[in-house]
Amino acid sequence: MRRRAFLTKATMGMAAFTSGAMPILGAARLATGETASAAATPAADAATSVGRPVRIVSIGFQGADMSLDQIVRHVDEEGSRGADVIVLPELCRGGQDASSEELLHGPTVTAMSALALNHRTYIAVPIDRRDSSKRLNTVVLLDRAGHVACLYNKLFPYWGEYAAHPPVSPGEAAEVYEADFGRIGIATCFDANFPEVWRRLSEQGAEVVIWPSEYSGGSSLQAHALNHHYYIVTSSATPDCIVYDITGERILYESTKDVNVSRITLDLDRGIYHQNFNLEKRDKLLREHSLEVAQDKWMSLEQWFVLRAKRPGVRARELAQQYGLEELRHYLERSRGAIDSRRGWDFTAKVAFPEKTIGELRALASKNNT
Repeated sequence: MRRRAFLTKATMGMAAFTSGAMPILGAARLATGETASAAATPAADAATSVGRPVRIVSIGFQGADMSLDQIVRHVDEEGSRGADVIVLPELCRGGQDASSEELLHGPTVTAMSALALNHRTYIAVPIDRRDSSKRLNTVVLLDRAGHVACLYNKLFPYWGEYAAHPPVSPGEAAEVYEADFGRIGIATCFDANFPEVWRRLSEQGAEVVIWPSEYSGGSSLQAHALNHHYYIVTSSATPDCIVYDITGERILYESTKDVNVSRITLDLDRGIYHQNFNLEKRDKLLREHSLEVAQDKWMSLEQWFVLRAKRPGVRARELAQQYGLEELRHYLERSRGAIDSRRGWDFTAKVAFPEKTIGELRALASKNNT
C-alpha cells in the first residue's frame, strides 16, 4: 500500500473504529481491562540472527507542536524502515488541558493501531487518558497486530499534573510485558526519581525499559541501568533520546531541534555477571564454545563481565546458565535474601517502614515465610 493511501485510511479509521473495523480491543473488553496477546511475529529469525536483536526507534518531539497527522507520518515513515518497537514521548499529543483527554479507543490509539498492524511493530503511545472517573497519564503499548498489549499508568505524576482539571490519578502497578522479543518495562518522566519503580521492573525480569518523558533524565536513569542491568531507551519532548547499556554505560545520545529520530538495535541476549563464583565456569564455557560465545566486556573495577553470542542460533545466556553461571541481577537478589535470612528480618522492610521495631520486623519476616 502506498503511504499516501495508507495515511488516508489511517485517518478514516478513527471513525471506522467505533464500528469495530479497527484491529484493537472491542469496547466490552476495554471495559473489563482485558488486553490482547501479542501477535506472533518474532523480532528476528533465530536461525540467522546473532544474539537476540531488537530494533527500537525513539521519536521525540513537542506534542503541542505536532498534529496527529504529522505524528502518523513520522511513525509511518519509521515503521516502513523496519522496527520492533517505536516509542513516542510523554503525552505525545501535548499537555493536559480541558481538550486533551482521550478514551483508550480514541483517535490517537486508533491511528497508531493501524500503523502497528501495517508495519508489524509494537508502538508505545503515551496519552492523557480518561478511564471512567479517572484521568491517567498512560502509555498504551500496542502489539504487532495493533491490539492493546498492556497499559502503564504513571506511578508518580509530577506536581503540576495534580493542578489539571480534573487532576491526574497516580498509577498503581509497574508491570513487565512479555513481548515476542523479550521482557519490556515502562516508566514515565517523574518516575525516574523513585527507585522503587525501577526495582519492581527488575524483580519481574525486565530486559529493556522504555521511558517516555518531557525531559532528558540523564544520570538518574543511568543509575537505574547500572543498578538493575537492563537497557533503558528514552523518548523525550526535549527532543532527544538516550540509551543506557546493561552495564550502565551511555551508548547513545542524540538530539535535534524539532523532531529527533533515533534508531538502535539492542541485543537482549547479552548477559552480565559478577566474578564471584563464576570465573571457572566462564573459562570452561569459553574454552568449550570459543566459536559460539565471547566475552564482550571486562569491567575490572566493578568485577563484572559481559558475555555475548558470536554465531546465529546461539543463545549465550542459555549456555551460560547450562554451565552454572549466575547473572548479576540474580546473584544480588539471592545475596539479599540470604543475608536477610541470617539477620532474621528484611532490611528493605525497615527502609519502607522505619517506625517498626526489630521485633516487629522479625515477626513480619516470620509471617511472610510461613
